[in-house]
Amino acid sequence: MDFPKIAESDRIARLEPRSRKVRVVIDTDTFNEIDDQFAIVYALLSGEKMTTEAIYAAPYFNSRSTGPANGMELSYDEILRLLDLMGKPHEGFVFKGSTDYVGTGSGIGSGTDLKPQRNDAVNDLIERAMASTPDDPLYVIALAAITNVASAILLEPRIIERMVVVWLGGHALWWPHTREFNLRQDVPGARVVFDCGVPLVMLPCNGVVSALNTTIPELDRYVEPAGTLGAFLAGRVRGYREEGEHIGWSKPIWDMAPVAYLIDPRWTPSVLTPSPVLNADVTWSVDASRHLIRYAQQVDRDAIFRDFFVKLAKFAETAP
Repeated sequence: MDFPKIAESDRIARLEPRSRKVRVVIDTDTFNEIDDQFAIVYALLSGEKMTTEAIYAAPYFNSRSTGPANGMELSYDEILRLLDLMGKPHEGFVFKGSTDYVGTGSGIGSGTDLKPQRNDAVNDLIERAMASTPDDPLYVIALAAITNVASAILLEPRIIERMVVVWLGGHALWWPHTREFNLRQDVPGARVVFDCGVPLVMLPCNGVVSALNTTIPELDRYVEPAGTLGAFLAGRVRGYREEGEHIGWSKPIWDMAPVAYLIDPRWTPSVLTPSPVLNADVTWSVDASRHLIRYAQQVDRDAIFRDFFVKLAKFAETAP
């Protein structure tokens, strides 16, 4: 498929961190794990840096769902749950996304025929992106399989000229494989995003964002006391393991990293690098002639959690 050609200088300019407030949408498989909930709350509590215009429910399939369609529905319900706890309306703000993946037969490395999914989330993303400009792009915080985003790009390729994708997906480029959950759910969809030329900020999991972890004692001290919302978030983490397994255990809250990048890019030091090639065996290859993406190399775990804890406490003080 032919995609619009973006001049490398224009792509680099859009990949420069913004000092001004940005407009964002969040694409999330919220019920799949326990970290999407933290990321959504973090974004909504960071209105000084971003305006969250919409939230999209994304598909997932693991032991917490019966299939991608069920995963999307469970995520949609979890998003509404969070917004209710925060006292925020969700009419016209939360949209159901894809019920299947972009790649037919989307297992690891499979799926050559692309079948973009048309749904409320994809339609809304296209509409918002097309209403944006290269100088004021729409930022897509992607926390899930990239299906909704890839579908929107395939259905309306011109949106790559008007948005920036900030994706938690894949593992570090030096990792022996990249069979990370978000990426391997829809390998063909991931290839669309890496190959199409859209300005992309990649925050890899193992080797980079895996440092963004917390413990039950820390949550008991800084999250649990923060009203019903804090208790809900802490309970989600606590319920992830049996009580006796909490000793000596920490949990990465991966999905906060893309939000943190937009709040203060110093917390996620990054470089420009050629967009990696996603091989059939779900490993990385490097081709220096490919277009550039921004690639996070590190996360400042302490700065990110400190900012989140402070904002959550302030919210609890003012919540009705």
